[in-house]
Amino acid sequence: MAEWDEMVLVGRVVRPHGLKGDVVVHPETDFVEERFHAGATVWRRVGAATVPLNMVSARVQSGRPVVRFEGIGRIEEAEPLVGSELRVPETELQPLGPGEYYHHQLVGCAVETVDGRAIGPVVRIERSAGGSCLVVAQGEQEVLVPLADAICVEVDIAAQRIRIDPPDGLLELNLRRGGPVA
Repeated sequence: MAEWDEMVLVGRVVRPHGLKGDVVVHPETDFVEERFHAGATVWRRVGAATVPLNMVSARVQSGRPVVRFEGIGRIEEAEPLVGSELRVPETELQPLGPGEYYHHQLVGCAVETVDGRAIGPVVRIERSAGGSCLVVAQGEQEVLVPLADAICVEVDIAAQRIRIDPPDGLLELNLRRGGPVA
């Protein structure tokens, strides 16, 4: 099994569902049905330990998995799971085609414009109903860059570089104050 920091986030437990120990999961994956099904295993952090959670049942309701884990049979046993990150080893991810990548692979990539101007490193990805955005650090500020083919014209995971061709004014418009970057 991989170390916790080397595992990939696939969901977060949002709340209990019903009285028999089911929980609602906010998925952090595009492969919800493949990741959340009876017989699948995810891991959570308990103190310093990485603990497996085996799914005995799972269904998707309103776009979110509703899951029951082995050994959890009552709401009182499910409540401590709320807020837990659910992760899997990177080796268990679905294979992707050429030119496709996982969001976690973009974190740490250097972002630059097509004319070579450095923008900064990707510190995280923000998902919304309108699509995903790269959050790029610029000192104590952040700039949001839509993760769209027309803007992110080259994504080179091996070189840890993303080249962007933003419309005029986009970077200035999407600049916001962020936290200090380590």
